[in-house]
Amino acid sequence: MYGLDSLGSPHSAIADGFVSGLSFDFKGDSIAPQSLWRTVDTQERVFTGHAGGKITINIREADTVKREKLRVGLGKGHRTLIGYFRHEIGHYYWDVLVDGHATYKTEFVRLFGDHENPTYCESLERHYAEGAPKDWQKVFISAYITMHLWEDWAETFAFYPDIIDVMETASCLGLIAVQTQDDFKNLLKTYTRLGVLLNELNRGMGLIDFLPALVVPDVVTKLEFVHEVIASARDIAPSPQVTVSA
Repeated sequence: MYGLDSLGSPHSAIADGFVSGLSFDFKGDSIAPQSLWRTVDTQERVFTGHAGGKITINIREADTVKREKLRVGLGKGHRTLIGYFRHEIGHYYWDVLVDGHATYKTEFVRLFGDHENPTYCESLERHYAEGAPKDWQKVFISAYITMHLWEDWAETFAFYPDIIDVMETASCLGLIAVQTQDDFKNLLKTYTRLGVLLNELNRGMGLIDFLPALVVPDVVTKLEFVHEVIASARDIAPSPQVTVSA
């Protein structure tokens, strides 16, 4: 929430056009005590996701082994708790900042494609049957988001606060000069240079890349669109109405 406030991103139902405020639900599957984290009851499954402003997080995401298996299975460079928050929040902001804004929706279709054709369900079936296109790295930041345009938007959106947060921390620690969000092109350039450096340090320790995404021109264009949408949302200043349920 600190990150959203730093970006000036509204997260309240008070704002005009907001169908709902942002809220969170943390749940666990029904599981037998003797098989903790191994099997789930057939009567209840909890899926991490977003619906109408409510973000549900399955507490199994806190289990490192389970999370890593899902990361590899879904073809993601990273899969972290904070990354999942940012991804699902991206779905929320598509609903409240893009879908109801004619100009941004038109621009979204131009950059990402027609989100209604094929449908999400059709795209899901195709993705799990055929996998990602062979040349996905030329357009996308992960194989997973080739599933559907909504996932492309959500993951691209999640990449944006990643950049802002890392650059703010690096600046506070004196690793880089102070950066401003307004000069996004320079911010991204500095972040990429820092990412390459950190990748090499991680590889020296046998760790996964800090920056697994290839920031190719198409990805840069999409990030600039996300930046524009977020910057315009700063004019909306509702009082925060964040709720948490367990």
